[in-house]
Amino acid sequence: MSKNFRDTLNRQLENDAEFRKEYEALSPEYEIAKMLIACRNSGNLTQKQLSELTGIDQADISKIENGNANPSIKTLTRIASAMNMNLKIEFVPKTQNA
Repeated sequence: MSKNFRDTLNRQLENDAEFRKEYEALSPEYEIAKMLIACRNSGNLTQKQLSELTGIDQADISKIENGNANPSIKTLTRIASAMNMNLKIEFVPKTQNA
C-alpha cells in the first residue's frame, strides 16, 4: 500500500467514528483473506491449483481472497486441508480501546 493511502486511512480511522466502526466490523473477513493468500503463496499454489485440490471454484476462492465472500467453516476447513493445514478459530477478549 502506498504511504498516501495508509496516511489517509489512518486519518479517517482517527477522525470518523462511524468509519472506524465499519472498518473494524470487516476486520475478520479481511484477516481470513490475508491469511488465505499468505498460506496459498507460501505453498506456491495458484488459485486454480487450490481450486483443483479443494473442488471449490476458482472464482469462489478469488471472492474469498478479495473479501467479497463469507465462507463457511466447512469451506475454510476444505481449503486448510488442501494446504495440509488445520483450521483454528478462537475467541479472544476485546482490547480496552475497542
